[in-house]
Amino acid sequence: MAQGSGRKPLVAEKRYAKTGAKRPAKRSGGLWGLLFGKAKPKPKAKPKPRTKPQPQAQRPGSARRKAARPRKPRGLIGTLLMPFRWLLRLVWGFSWRVGVIVLSLVGMAVGYQTLNLPELATLLDGRARGSVTMLDHEGEVFAWRGDQFGGVVTAQTVSPHLKNAIVATEDKRFYRHFGISPRGVASAVRINLSEGRGPLSGHGGSTITQQTAKLLCLGRVYDPKDWESEAAYEKDCRQGSLWRKGTEAIYAMALEVKFTKDEILSIYMNRAYMGGGAHGAEAAAKRYFGKSASQLSAAEGAMLAGLLTAPSSLAPTNNLKRSQDRAATVLRLMHDQGYLSASEAKSGQDNPARLSPAAEARAGGYFADWIMDSVPSYFGAQTAEDVVIRTTMDQRLQTAAEEAITYVFDNKVRPGSKAQAAIVVMSADGAVRAMVGGRKTRVSGVFNRATQAKRQTGSAFKPFVYATALELGYSPLDILLDTEYCLDLPGSGEWCPKNYTRKYYGEVTLARALRDSLNVPAVKLSEAVGRDRVRRVASDFGIDNAMAEGPALALGASESTLLEMTGAYAGILNGGSSVTPYGVSELRLVTDTEPLMGRSGGMGERVIRTEAAQQLVWMMEKVIAEGTGRRAQIPGWQAAGKSGTTQAARDAWFIGFTADYVAGVWMGYDDNTPLSGVTGGGLPAEIWREAMVRVHEGLTPDPLPMLAPAPIVIPEPVRPAPQRRRDRIRPGQEIGRAVDGLLRDIFGRN
Repeated sequence: MAQGSGRKPLVAEKRYAKTGAKRPAKRSGGLWGLLFGKAKPKPKAKPKPRTKPQPQAQRPGSARRKAARPRKPRGLIGTLLMPFRWLLRLVWGFSWRVGVIVLSLVGMAVGYQTLNLPELATLLDGRARGSVTMLDHEGEVFAWRGDQFGGVVTAQTVSPHLKNAIVATEDKRFYRHFGISPRGVASAVRINLSEGRGPLSGHGGSTITQQTAKLLCLGRVYDPKDWESEAAYEKDCRQGSLWRKGTEAIYAMALEVKFTKDEILSIYMNRAYMGGGAHGAEAAAKRYFGKSASQLSAAEGAMLAGLLTAPSSLAPTNNLKRSQDRAATVLRLMHDQGYLSASEAKSGQDNPARLSPAAEARAGGYFADWIMDSVPSYFGAQTAEDVVIRTTMDQRLQTAAEEAITYVFDNKVRPGSKAQAAIVVMSADGAVRAMVGGRKTRVSGVFNRATQAKRQTGSAFKPFVYATALELGYSPLDILLDTEYCLDLPGSGEWCPKNYTRKYYGEVTLARALRDSLNVPAVKLSEAVGRDRVRRVASDFGIDNAMAEGPALALGASESTLLEMTGAYAGILNGGSSVTPYGVSELRLVTDTEPLMGRSGGMGERVIRTEAAQQLVWMMEKVIAEGTGRRAQIPGWQAAGKSGTTQAARDAWFIGFTADYVAGVWMGYDDNTPLSGVTGGGLPAEIWREAMVRVHEGLTPDPLPMLAPAPIVIPEPVRPAPQRRRDRIRPGQEIGRAVDGLLRDIFGRN
């Protein structure tokens, strides 16, 4: 303020003197002040030095001042909540300490599992069994068996469509979690409860890492000493108890520590079972689509990814439509998660993946089943190695055989018939080119009527009776008497064979008796040459079954399989040498270049002379050209064969050959019900013709190796040499002299 203003400065006056004066005592408030009126005076605080203010945390005495600060009254609600606050503090104190302990234990468990995990390369192929890959005679794959493993793939080498489809379907947060997904588990529990199941039943909420841990069985390797079977081992690996889930989570986190995300995905793609015996993406791609996993389209990748939830039931070889529907769902998920554009997803749904020709053949069907039964089990069903078998199959001929059966049953058999049929096609050396064991051609692992059904052969057996006779020197033009004929069988009484027509034809040649399938001449010839010889010839040709002991042997009372009978006829075609039907040309391990096994059959020792075999072919050609097998004629081709029908028509056969191929057909009911109006020269002959017409498409006709018999020349009577006129005696004179001599002998010489 300016001087001279006349005003005193605004300074508080000093109300108390420095000396001798005392301040009045303050009265304390509250109950203490009311009761006692005054309180002890506080000591005068010393002046603080002027220093720079310190931060709250660094000011000396701040903690003491806080502690000394009086608490606010809690009130009624605060007082009531005090026990709960105390309990909460107690629980929290206990929980965080237990949590630290649990996390420490989990960390140690994860660390232990991480240290014990093997290297990546050893985890890619975890099959307990090996695989069998079958090639046709040209080297093309047509069938698989066992646990197929196509080769190692990685997340970088497979088609991006397959990789994205697996992630979109199985674990969309795969690249963001640490091995387990709490959100996924919570969602799975909610779904299970909403569907009326237990919280851990049904959906598991497992990540790809957890599924990989399950595929690795948490590091446990199959040991026959610990498990009864592989099935028991796999069941144990897939159990879903709470303890199991916990150990699975620890193992999954260990995988996350040890390997990268792409390495974990690679293990999963190599180990996952994808149906049809295929383990891993590469095997499945080759199995279903005939291509590598690196070449899969979006639709094909989606189909493989869709198999992971239920590989057996969703396998496209079991139900292609269901597999395609599942793939459409996967394509939608891929679009929703940004892996495919809308147009790409729609294109994949409109053009679903389709099976390769080999996959459509249902893994080789009956032929592949027969091959698996033909090789030693340690190279077949029980193999621990990956085996490659080159077979004799011709896929063109296999298709021809299948189409023939389908055509005849669709067009010439009454609807609803339960009759069955089988067909075998082979070369003259016994190499089996095609095999169908029943009306349902695209099947696997079922009853094979071509190799497993032993049925009576009927008249199809008769060529071996005639082969025996020709080998002994009979001619096709020799005469047999077809009349009523009976044999007395010990213990059975009289047995009289009858012809199918119930007629007799008198004197007939061997050729005609076979052509018209006459029973009486066949039995007479068998008895003439000896049943034992007939039995031996049939056995040497490859009919490896106990044959009938009585005279009905000649009429086909013995049982045989279609494969054996067709092989025996092949022996007739090749000039009389025995034949062992075979389907294996070579067997080797995948890792080897040299085969472990060679051809499993072929031509053997000679049974009858070449001349006899060729004469028999000439006789059998008449069966198709003029006899009971006329419905088997192939336009432009010479063919020979024989029909057969058993008692009450329970079995009907037709077996025959051209110069190039032998084929056999059987027809009947599995339960031995008689066929209605069917003989071997009927529907079986038509199936045979339909198959052989297709088999010979594009081939040049060759003549049969047959030999017509030399005509039988009846020698003329020997005439006496001419004599002189005086010595010649006329026929009348010779008779007269003979009579005179006879009379003299009777009445004496007078």
